[in-house]
Amino acid sequence: MEKIRSAEYVRSAHSARDLLSDDRPQVAFVGRSNVGKSSLLNALLGRRALARTSSTPGRTQAVNYFLVNERLFFVDLPGYGYAKASKDHRRAWARTLDSYFEAALPEALVVLLIDAKVGGTELDAQACEYIVGMGAEPLVVATKIDKVPRGKRHQALRDLRERVGLPAGYPVREISATTGEGVRELWQEIVERLAADSSQE
Repeated sequence: MEKIRSAEYVRSAHSARDLLSDDRPQVAFVGRSNVGKSSLLNALLGRRALARTSSTPGRTQAVNYFLVNERLFFVDLPGYGYAKASKDHRRAWARTLDSYFEAALPEALVVLLIDAKVGGTELDAQACEYIVGMGAEPLVVATKIDKVPRGKRHQALRDLRERVGLPAGYPVREISATTGEGVRELWQEIVERLAADSSQE
């Protein structure tokens, strides 16, 4: 597994004009509000508080860029589906997300996070359909897997695939930022996917 030598916050984009223009690969993390994007990002990078985490949904309201090993970007995207946000806020988030994806896909690697305990939702299904429609193949991650008893995980993942509209057997990675389960394997897969993409260019 490639070692994390450096990881630093670069910038936050609150609108399309603020989005980063850079040729280096991007790994974009997207999911519902409070799914654990920032926690997973910190766990992957071995940093406690590089990405701001909060128990309050809707905390990430911008596209946040982190430069990893000076050669790729991790991108923490605003969570979707935060019900308490105003309509104007939700529209602004949607515009920013649309602008990001239109600029970054299909080249960016998208990590779609879904809460393993909650299971796939209609919003997750819509997000997956959107990402696939933009020509990308999302790397699907079931977060907070430590909250699902081991004996129920197989069924939980099968239900998740069905609700999100994924084919039977589509790989879904089991991750817990709290216990560290699956984090190392996810980082390895990210490295391998990026390497495979670069070899096809």
